[in-house]
Order: sequence, then C-alpha cells, then structure tokens
Amino acid sequence: MLEIDKQSPLPIYYQIEAYLKQQIDDGLLKPGDTLPSEREFSEQFHVSRMTIRQAIMNLVNAGYLSRQKGRGTFVASQKIAMTLSGLTSFSEEIKHRGMRPLSRLLSYEVIPATDRIAQQLSIPNQTPVYEMKRLRLADDHPLALETAYIPVHLLPDLTQDDATGSIYAYAEQHGLRLKNATQTLEARSAGPEEAKLLTISPNAPVLLIDQRTYLENGDMFEYSRSLFRGDSYSLTVAMDRI
Repeated sequence: MLEIDKQSPLPIYYQIEAYLKQQIDDGLLKPGDTLPSEREFSEQFHVSRMTIRQAIMNLVNAGYLSRQKGRGTFVASQKIAMTLSGLTSFSEEIKHRGMRPLSRLLSYEVIPATDRIAQQLSIPNQTPVYEMKRLRLADDHPLALETAYIPVHLLPDLTQDDATGSIYAYAEQHGLRLKNATQTLEARSAGPEEAKLLTISPNAPVLLIDQRTYLENGDMFEYSRSLFRGDSYSLTVAMDRI
C-alpha cells in the first residue's frame, strides 16, 4: 500500500500516478481490471478527489487507463504497435499479432461519388462507389472507425457479408492485384458519436489516417478514413537514410 509522503518535493498526484503505473507494469493491475472510484481512492489515500482525478487523467492520457462514461475507469489493453513499412490489411495486422480481427458493419450502400470522393479516387464525379462504415475490433476490443470508398466496377459483386471480412483478401481472390498505398496521419479529438462507438471519452485523442490504395496497374482501388483510438494504437515508421 502506498504511503503518501506529504513532505516529499514530488506532488501528491504524481506519487499516486507513479504507484498505479507501477502496479500496472508489475501485472498487479491487469488489462480490463476496474479501478476504484475517485471517492474510494480519496478515502484510501486521504487526499482530495481533485488530486485523484489529476493522477487518473495523466494515466488515461498516457494510455495506461481508459475511462468509459457511466462504467468507470479500467486498465487499458496493451497498445497494438503497427509498422508503416508494407501494405497489409487491418485483419492481417491483427492476426499477425495473435488476436482475432472483427469488423462490425455500421452502414453499407452504393452512392454517386461526390466531388471530394471522386478526386480522392481519381474517377469522374457521380461514379457509383461503395461507401462502407465499419467498426474494427481486435479480440472484441473496439480499435478503429473506418469509412471506405471503392468504385463499384472494381468489385461488382461485393455484398454486405463480404464487407465484414478483409476487403483486401476479397479483392485478391477476385483477381485484383494490390500494389501500394499512401497514408496521411493527423492527431485530433474524438467527437461524441465517435467516442461512443469506440467506447472512449468525448474529446479523447484519436489518430486519423487517410489512406489511398493503388492497384498494380496504377489505378486507385480504395480511399479510406480511419479513426484509431489513441490509447490502443501506436505507429512505428521505418526510415532509411537517403
């Protein structure tokens, strides 16, 4: 049990933060474990709830804890580290890490490409495209919200059931050869609906990834926008000196 040293130059919130972090690092608090409430911590450590709140929020922002509105504070799952060095699908990445990928289809429809979508896919305006919104999960843990656009003529028989699996695998099974992709990354905050689907707090940090995927012949295959939970996802970029 932590003994608060009120004579220490270290702030009290930092002592509590360091104690909880050590409990997590040592495996005494495991991913998914529920933490006591602010009131319970306040009584346990004989400090104000504001002090507890600061320690908890620092650990949330650092990815050690996650807060779910109406449910409480939990030890966060270990971050999924992905490397930007090759073209792989979400399903392939998750399987490679020994987890089970799952896609929950939120919406699926064929729409005429808007000016913005047509520009991203390098196709004429109004060209029919699939618009698929999916919640991507790893071991039933919500990880990302994805909206993808694919020209219908590339995969004319794509069904809603197909969209719950790996689109890359489906495309390759139907004779398309994927070549490469470009990504643009941006840090932002989750909106209320996004936060609800990702089971995070509103305004929690998320990583927005815009991706354009190309076929071997140079044509655009897919344009997607994905929001990844900041507390569950990290990126490693491989770079060579030129």
